[in-house]
Amino acid sequence: MDLKVIRYFIEIIDHGGFAKAAEAIHITQPALSKAITQLEADLDLVLLERGKRGSQLRPTPSGQVVYRYGKSLLNTRDEMLTELAAQRSLLTGELHLGLAPLGSAELFTPVISRYRSLYPHIKMQLLVRGGTEQTQKLKKGEVELATGIISLADEFDGFCIRRDPMMVVLPQQHPFADAEELSLQQLSDDPQIIFNEEYALHDLVLNGCVQRGFMPKIVTKVSHPDFGVALVAAGTGVMIMPSFLANRHQVPGVVNVPLQQDDLIWELSIYWRKGQPLSFAAQAMVELVREYHAVSS
Repeated sequence: MDLKVIRYFIEIIDHGGFAKAAEAIHITQPALSKAITQLEADLDLVLLERGKRGSQLRPTPSGQVVYRYGKSLLNTRDEMLTELAAQRSLLTGELHLGLAPLGSAELFTPVISRYRSLYPHIKMQLLVRGGTEQTQKLKKGEVELATGIISLADEFDGFCIRRDPMMVVLPQQHPFADAEELSLQQLSDDPQIIFNEEYALHDLVLNGCVQRGFMPKIVTKVSHPDFGVALVAAGTGVMIMPSFLANRHQVPGVVNVPLQQDDLIWELSIYWRKGQPLSFAAQAMVELVREYHAVSS
């Protein structure tokens, strides 16, 4: 079935007759009439009620079906062509990206810089929030891609960007300061500084302790790793964080001791809603992240 002829049929209905339709689509009336007659023959149906000369044409019940589905087919065709044009050029569009506050500076700054240089006309909106809020924004469609610590097996698709061992940040005078490795169980009596609930790292540490049979003695919660490390240096407690953060924020008066990887490990993923087709702007970002991850891992 020729979509061009379907368009002719829709124009006839919309204009109320052959003459005005032929003028609108720049075709002769005999050619238009021949095309519709052939369409009726192909379908073996009468699509138009042909009344007295000069009266407005009306679709038969079969014609109403062709008109309704024809409109849908033409709209889908237009959407397909628009999307294909966007894919070819990637000159326009928007990308709403949710970034985890921990690790994004190290892992995403170079990717975002490269993306902006390749696709300067794509509008990028960045949302820097903790994992819990990001996931809610993703479910509501307010961001298309998000990053964080999450299980991908349920309602999300994605892939791991970075796996990092965990470190225990201890005061220098702590009895375990010279240990080669620590377990969560060894920290059961220590006051802990932990990230706020908005961070997925909060639940990761808390659940890890509970699975080892104890509730951590949380002395305070922080939103910035440098403040947490400063509190450790002041003797307030110990803090568990990914090794790259612990090493970056290390200050005099603290030591970093590896945590057993069987206890906890930090995994940052980029993810999106399962079954949700990604825009070409989002696909381009995903491919850049894959490329960067392959080079840096």
